[in-house]
Amino acid sequence: MSQQIDFRPIILAGGSGTRFWPRSRKAHAKQVLALDGERTMIQQTVERLRPLAESSDVWVVTNDLLADTISEQLEGVPQEQVICEPAARNTAPAAALAAFLIERKNPDAVLGIFPSDHVIADEPRFLKTLEKGIALAAAGENMVVIGISPTRPETGYGYIETGSALSEGVLRVRRFTEKPSHARAEEFVAAGNYHWNSGMFLWKASTLANAVREHLSESSPMLEEIAASFGTPEFKQVFNDLYPHCENISVDYAILEPRSAKGERKSNLYCLPAEFGWNDLGSWESLYEYQLNVRSRGDENGNVAECAEHVGFESKGNYVYSLKKFVALVGVENLVVVETEDAILIADRHRSQEVGRVVKELESSGRKELI
Repeated sequence: MSQQIDFRPIILAGGSGTRFWPRSRKAHAKQVLALDGERTMIQQTVERLRPLAESSDVWVVTNDLLADTISEQLEGVPQEQVICEPAARNTAPAAALAAFLIERKNPDAVLGIFPSDHVIADEPRFLKTLEKGIALAAAGENMVVIGISPTRPETGYGYIETGSALSEGVLRVRRFTEKPSHARAEEFVAAGNYHWNSGMFLWKASTLANAVREHLSESSPMLEEIAASFGTPEFKQVFNDLYPHCENISVDYAILEPRSAKGERKSNLYCLPAEFGWNDLGSWESLYEYQLNVRSRGDENGNVAECAEHVGFESKGNYVYSLKKFVALVGVENLVVVETEDAILIADRHRSQEVGRVVKELESSGRKELI
């Protein structure tokens, strides 16, 4: 990558991570947990980008509950660049605000939009893909999405349909499809020209800002006013007053889908298909699969145990987390067992995405101490 390109990673870290309850809580969500090793998810996200960007170039968009913890965990990231949303408004307003903030200083800076809670197994290959994408984004009004080669008909991801090649390893985008049915997902995988949408995007600050002005015309004036107040005593008040009125919408729906409607040769939308051991760790089951298949941390019966000590008899396919207690498994299969100081989760591993139902029940019954 050319040393002249000003690359600014934007880390989106505002989610609550309810599907990792009981380890994940509102004030201690998935992105600040160490689910894969000793470093937290957001620490790993920033560290893997360091060959391409200094910590001082990183921006984080999060919320008041997580901001202090994130600032403590991300040494070198300026505290004023940890932006606290006064209300959750999905990924489009968060990314757009970062674009307007950075556009004021350098409209040609390339922004990388990254979720804070993904894992990457092959970091050298990941960085090579990013270098190619950064150069493409810097070369014009191009929007670049990192696509993951699908390994199964997954219904929980968005899909990118790709068309003709711009160059080797760079494909034009035809359209985006959000979370298809299982039958459609099977068709996509069989077709061979569909890729999972990783949620990682690259574009110049001016490219994203202009796209927001075009496609989010009601929200963009408010976001620009917020950005103009940054660094002044009025910033917090302006932010609190205006941001909650911005549209609650994702980057995919707000920017990418309407842009793709212009046609693959006019949209300036490009996909870089990649294979670097990506996982979005969206549930206890996905963590189990990652630990078992990528990190090779399971036993001969496919049990993954993060425990002080454990033993198993005629048991297979279980994920167990209990750092302080001895755990015994007897004749059980495909369970998730997670113990914290104040709660224990026992779930069918294949239904672990439904853990959010527990959090909703706790909220409705006023059990704030458990969420």
